[in-house]
Amino acid sequence: MQIILQYIGYNKIISGGIAMKFKLAAFADEAGSKLETQIAAMVKNGIGYLEIRGVDGENIADISKEKAYEIRKKLEGSNLAVWSVGSPFGKIGITEDFAPHLEKFKRNLEIAAILGTNHMRIFSFYVPQENPEACADDVMRRLEQFALAAKNSGIVLCHENEKGIYGDIAVRCAEIHKNFPEIKAVFDPANFIQCGQDTKDAWALLSPYIEYMHIKDALADGSVVPAGKGTGNLPFLLGQYSGTMLTLEPHLSVFPGFEKLEQGKEAPEKKYCYASSEEAFDAAVTALKELLS
Repeated sequence: MQIILQYIGYNKIISGGIAMKFKLAAFADEAGSKLETQIAAMVKNGIGYLEIRGVDGENIADISKEKAYEIRKKLEGSNLAVWSVGSPFGKIGITEDFAPHLEKFKRNLEIAAILGTNHMRIFSFYVPQENPEACADDVMRRLEQFALAAKNSGIVLCHENEKGIYGDIAVRCAEIHKNFPEIKAVFDPANFIQCGQDTKDAWALLSPYIEYMHIKDALADGSVVPAGKGTGNLPFLLGQYSGTMLTLEPHLSVFPGFEKLEQGKEAPEKKYCYASSEEAFDAAVTALKELLS
């Protein structure tokens, strides 16, 4: 049989397996802050969807309704669409005032709808690392408020594992999803590595809850590298993944003087270091396509 790996701008047939389809999204703000730069990078690399996080110097949580309509119009003009809002909600300390954060979250549910997406990435609050479990009740109460606010909005909340928050390791992520089945999982391999969490073990625990994946790899020391170049077990995870959406989050190092340094001068220490954000973005896309081929 054949595996068909199909995503915007890149189709390939591989022998041995069953039909699979992947659609690629990306954090295009890693290619540049301006929307026009992001659109150009997406079109150049054949990626059809954004996980939108920063546009024209503003975090997506801070844009106006008018700006949201403008963004959608420009994206649609280039045959692009928003897959998910890469929001910062839940990325505050557990002791910080939650009321204004919640009100802003509610406003952004409408922004997500204007942008044409039904997914929003969230987090589970920064907690003291010496005893995260002591904050469990407070975390769950706040997540419950998010879930209740989103209940009739048509927006699917997707929790991302992130270093330093309550849901940084798989067992606490699973606790969140068991308490709130309506909150789905965004599986980020590199973030698990940075928390000392084996990605295969995390997958075994969280696979029933996964809505989509972030494609980000890392070495054992936590440094982010192109997909397939780290210890994230990405080939295994992609083989296990039954979904279709992959969001590329490059997080690769940019060293503006890299080209000059390569001309006989001392090179940067990191192996995967790029001269510009656009170059780093292109390299991340290339690595993923090679991994899928």
